[in-house]
Amino acid sequence: MRVAIFDFDGTLYSKETFQLLMRHMKHHPTHRSKYKTFFRKILPLYIGYKIKIVPEHTMKERSMQIYVDALHTLPKNELDDYFQEMRESMREGFNKDVISRLKQHKKDGVHVMLVSGAYTSLLNAVTEDLGFDVIIGTEIPFTDEGALNRDVSIHHIQGKRKNEKILESLAGYEIDWTNSFAYGDSFSDLPVLELVGKPVAVKPEQRLKQVAIERDWAIL
Repeated sequence: MRVAIFDFDGTLYSKETFQLLMRHMKHHPTHRSKYKTFFRKILPLYIGYKIKIVPEHTMKERSMQIYVDALHTLPKNELDDYFQEMRESMREGFNKDVISRLKQHKKDGVHVMLVSGAYTSLLNAVTEDLGFDVIIGTEIPFTDEGALNRDVSIHHIQGKRKNEKILESLAGYEIDWTNSFAYGDSFSDLPVLELVGKPVAVKPEQRLKQVAIERDWAIL
């Protein structure tokens, strides 16, 4: 079985999800009052990251936690609806070339996967008609009653964690890695891109672009 693994931010979606999440909360007709609390908590974290006290992976994981904590009063069904509201604005930012590649892989019978650090429920909402065989994202922990479980921390899917989840999902299958594909835009996507024989750098940041050139990878 061949696979095609797609990143989301900067790859399938040409922008940054978290920036859109922030705007969505800030201007939301019902939940905008939560933005001030969210912003007060995230600001010191972001400053720590900018002055290189807080590592990037830590900043991202804590940011995801702070965002969900700000919406802790919403049960799962309402939080799903909240993400669903972002569907159309996010789809406007989809990379048409990447969508074209995705459709071709599906025609060719390739097992297509979306692997991202974005919230899984958000990914499901905005890509529900694209036909991904597997969607792997950052899960939001809920109790059996559907309330946010604040005793369980967010486990942000990034870096090598993506590979762990990919291999876990594909356990039991015989994968033709040499003829499989992966699409990513940032240097942090390198572990996933190195899994396959046909990596594609999508509008890559400079560090990834340099790697792609040195290794003669495709650049989209």
